Amino acid sequence: MSLKGKTLVITGASRGIGLAIALRAAADGANIAVLAKTEEAHPKLPGTIYSAADEIRAAGGNALAIKCDVRFEDQVVEAMLATVTEFGGIDILINNASAISLTPTLQTDLKRFDLMQQINVRGTFLCSKSAIPYLVKANNPHILTMSPPLNLNPRWFKNHCAYTISKYGMSMCTLGMAEELRAQGVAVNSLWPETAIDTAAVRNLLSGKFSIEGCRKPNIVADAAYWIVTQPAKECTGNFFIDAEVLNRAGVSDLSGYAVGAGAELIPDFFL
Repeated sequence: MSLKGKTLVITGASRGIGLAIALRAAADGANIAVLAKTEEAHPKLPGTIYSAADEIRAAGGNALAIKCDVRFEDQVVEAMLATVTEFGGIDILINNASAISLTPTLQTDLKRFDLMQQINVRGTFLCSKSAIPYLVKANNPHILTMSPPLNLNPRWFKNHCAYTISKYGMSMCTLGMAEELRAQGVAVNSLWPETAIDTAAVRNLLSGKFSIEGCRKPNIVADAAYWIVTQPAKECTGNFFIDAEVLNRAGVSDLSGYAVGAGAELIPDFFL
């Protein structure tokens, strides 16, 4: 199945994994609504909604740059409507926008706690809720959320409790909505990387701790996401996918080309 002519709404698509997913879909000739807050490049976080849209068009897709903060209902509702007005509908929603702070409880201020809950959990719920009325009209509708498998082992909470709560909240949206929307034929899945991924956010997090050579490139997640959203929606829902496992199912056994540093020891993801 190809994404040619399909319309994707991707949150946090101005850089990193969101942009990589957009460029993979653009190669098929997809329509992509780039939802993010960044209109002007930041020194530590390069990329804007406009530069992303330019890259998408250069890769063969159609793009609509929409400034949108997923914390605010009016902005999200307007973004979905703008997408439908421009492209005629919505086939796929990628919940990629996320805030991260790998801090223990005493080092997590409430402003950062609230930001993670608002963007990660509330943003995922809000974007999904706002997209569903359009998705149910699509031929093969998918919601794909960038969140980890649910695992209540305390080890995943002890070092960054607030962040884990927020990411698991995203995963619980997948768990509940997959069953809620099953009869309507809307696939709802989560995807998570096996290793750390080379993004600007991760570079900032790993600074002085690990070498970026131990990461994989964002396109491993993009290729896995592409496989998921091109599956028949009614046969592929309620899953918590890992990128490497998805690619193995897709027949890709050699993942060495995704490594940033050839032969470097890979850094396991924070939840695996």
